[in-house]
Amino acid sequence: MAPSSSVGSDVFAVLALLSISATVVLLLRYYLPLRTTPAYLLIPVFLALALPSSIVFLVPIDLASSSGTDTDGQRGIWLPNNVMLVAWRLAYWLTFCLTWFVNSATHLQYTRAKTSHLGFVLPLLGEYCDSGYREPKDRFIYSLRSNARYQLITLSLGTAGAIYFFWQNRHDHTTNKATTLKALVMAMAYAYGLVLAIYLMGHGLVAIPRRLIRDASVSARLKRLQSHAPGIHDKLDEAIEDLHKVETQVLQLRQRKNTIPRDLQDWVEELYDMSSLPESRPAVTHASVPAPPPVVTERYLAELSRKVKRARHKRARFTGEWNHLVRQAARFQSLIDFPSSQRPKAANMRYHVQVHVLPTLRAIAGVFLACASIGLLWSEVVHEMEPKLSLVGMSVVHHPSSSRGQIGFAGQMISAAWLLYMCAAALYSVTEVKVWGNRALVRRQTYAESACWYSLQVAKLTVPLSFNFITMIDPTISEGTTFYGFLGRLINLTPVIGNFSAYFPIVVLIPVVATLFNLYGKVKNVIGFGVIEDEHDEQGAGTWREGRILIERELQADGSQLNLASSSLLSSAEPSPRHSADLNRPSRLNNNNGRPSAARRAAARMPEEDEDTSDRAFFQDVGQRMRNTFDTVETPAWLREIGEVIKKPRWMNGGNEDGAQSSEEGGNFFGKLFGGSSSDNGNIRL
Repeated sequence: MAPSSSVGSDVFAVLALLSISATVVLLLRYYLPLRTTPAYLLIPVFLALALPSSIVFLVPIDLASSSGTDTDGQRGIWLPNNVMLVAWRLAYWLTFCLTWFVNSATHLQYTRAKTSHLGFVLPLLGEYCDSGYREPKDRFIYSLRSNARYQLITLSLGTAGAIYFFWQNRHDHTTNKATTLKALVMAMAYAYGLVLAIYLMGHGLVAIPRRLIRDASVSARLKRLQSHAPGIHDKLDEAIEDLHKVETQVLQLRQRKNTIPRDLQDWVEELYDMSSLPESRPAVTHASVPAPPPVVTERYLAELSRKVKRARHKRARFTGEWNHLVRQAARFQSLIDFPSSQRPKAANMRYHVQVHVLPTLRAIAGVFLACASIGLLWSEVVHEMEPKLSLVGMSVVHHPSSSRGQIGFAGQMISAAWLLYMCAAALYSVTEVKVWGNRALVRRQTYAESACWYSLQVAKLTVPLSFNFITMIDPTISEGTTFYGFLGRLINLTPVIGNFSAYFPIVVLIPVVATLFNLYGKVKNVIGFGVIEDEHDEQGAGTWREGRILIERELQADGSQLNLASSSLLSSAEPSPRHSADLNRPSRLNNNNGRPSAARRAAARMPEEDEDTSDRAFFQDVGQRMRNTFDTVETPAWLREIGEVIKKPRWMNGGNEDGAQSSEEGGNFFGKLFGGSSSDNGNIRL
């Protein structure tokens, strides 16, 4: 039988690569300004996202290509073995070099420097972009120094691993030293990535379905946004204040520019132009802003430049988060208020879609993904002991009794969905872990160092998760894939790494249990800080009320009331908060004395009119009832006579010359025991 051609599969693979590349470009365009982003940053970030994304469809193609040789069977999309080997080598080693080694030479162009050829990886490139120096050489040296500890740890672990590998294979004459060294490098990179990937994936397998189910209710989603509003608003005020302090340092430095060396004066002018500070702008209190040193050095200016860039990124980050939160809260509030408003019937369909249809779809998707998470956890636990009980393997292999063509096109689609969900769960957790510092993805304003770091995590996590996925399939199929022959054979070269790859994924149960039972919140209560942004961590009933007041004030300051936004929101037009147009908001910093959060919260809690269910409301209600009881009791005659005989001293009579108590004040004697007074008009102070 003549072998069939793989032209159709080749066309599909090319179209898939083009689709992935286009999707990555659109993603970069969403988070980065493509026209102003330099090529030395854009190209590595693009490759770090596109190459791991191509693995998501390389794994299903590899499974179908190696599952049988029956050319007439339904093998789905398949490629020849030599093509698959070349594809895996390109995808793996390019991703590996971007993640770990200095490998690619990039042509750097600067406005004040000649072109030079330097090699970077993503860790070095991130520190290079974060550096405040102007010259490429100085920035590269700063990047090397910043990564010295990281490189030293990597070198130490690599040396220990090399000793173990060569000692373990000292009697194996079939494997040369070059293969052993390559196995060492690949195995250690895989082990490090697997530890991080399993932990993050375990958290995401619980967090994603739970969030979808919680977001099924519009009112609950609005309340959750309102509870997050005070924290985001505090961070925004802090970011604005930090930027103001740094810009004030720049202004002070410019005012004494004549005392700075001539070769550094242009640098000071660049910082001043970057900050756009008017000289008449009121400065922060001098006690809170350190004065420039007597001798301004290049290192001081580099550190100040780095602080300015980070402060601007921090402000842009929390400004974007605050704007998004306000828009979402206004939209949900308009949906809740829509039934009581007199709106045209044309908006009824959109209302029912957003209030009934979409929440139902979210709940269904949450339940479906919860079942998928259970299936993944079950497969991780049992695949090494009994591969045939793996739910992942059973869903992918549709023809287990056939020796040829076990995986068809449907199995490829299911395997791609499984792998995509595993990667999405791990990457979703990256956004919730609080140990990454000031890194965040901001629309069109993502910091260069943050872009490098997030692309680094994508490149670092995809390969371990992909190999972990194929181990959950029947070994008769997975061990025949090109990916297993390329990576798995070298990983299993030593018993330690082989057993680690087989049994360590069971540890995924630890982050699953920690997320499911809110152990992160309990740890936060014990040690004082948390690692994961847990949605269980609510700050009480007063927090969401405070957030609601902040959101309403924000919309009122922009000229948009919550009850006036429903028609535009239901027609997909959202009000734009005032932060979107003007990022510099010095009015928030006026007369705050460095404590905007306390003053703002005290003012936000004043108009409290809704029913309060907190402990404070309980004691206030009890005190009010007891005071009303004593106020209705008529004072006995003998007690009134005693009150008329006994007079208060002059220093206690409050300006009353006769010092006598009035009958009305005597009637409120018991009420005063519970916080009342003659000037409170019946109010109680607790």
